[in-house]
Amino acid sequence: MARHTDSVCRLCRREKQKLFLKGQKCYTEKCPIESRNYPPGQHGLSRRTKISEYGIQLREKQKIKRMYGLLETQFRNYFEKANRQKGITGENLIKILERRLDNVVFRFGFAASRSQARQLIKHRHFSVNDRLVDIPSFLVSEGDIIKVKDKSKKLDAIHNSLKKVKDSTYNWLSIDKASLSGTFIQVPERADVPLNANEQLVVELYSK
Repeated sequence: MARHTDSVCRLCRREKQKLFLKGQKCYTEKCPIESRNYPPGQHGLSRRTKISEYGIQLREKQKIKRMYGLLETQFRNYFEKANRQKGITGENLIKILERRLDNVVFRFGFAASRSQARQLIKHRHFSVNDRLVDIPSFLVSEGDIIKVKDKSKKLDAIHNSLKKVKDSTYNWLSIDKASLSGTFIQVPERADVPLNANEQLVVELYSK
């Protein structure tokens, strides 16, 4: 399967904002955005060209896609699914992305980044409703209970990440740190999702 192998910090610099792809490093002074908040490459610092309307829409799409760690085909499929649902397409898209298991594991604080969450899921460290799930794109439903497997409860990666998580961070999730489990209470409203992006521009881009 195709995957991004270059430095993910370059992706943040390309979008000129933190996409929180490197876990704890993103919250420290080591984050490249702190010292080099301009696009990577030879002409990144000197580039002053005006961005077209299409360019603005494209950058917003790339930003959201990269935040959730998706490839183009995956992202487009989610958009098509959101477009078929009732309601506002852009908001439907974000709601679907928030239901991905790798995102939910990240939101719970069991992983420091979505990338790490995908790795933990693929290594079969989590169950959904007591059923082993090793597919990061699995869509969680309301009421689903996500647990760390008994054999995985001593993993340093999970405990180190949980130490940095405050209780009740998101109102659509309920976490029990003692048992290393959490409940997906409901699909969040767009206003509740901490995502610095304009999904309506993605709708406009794909509607051309």
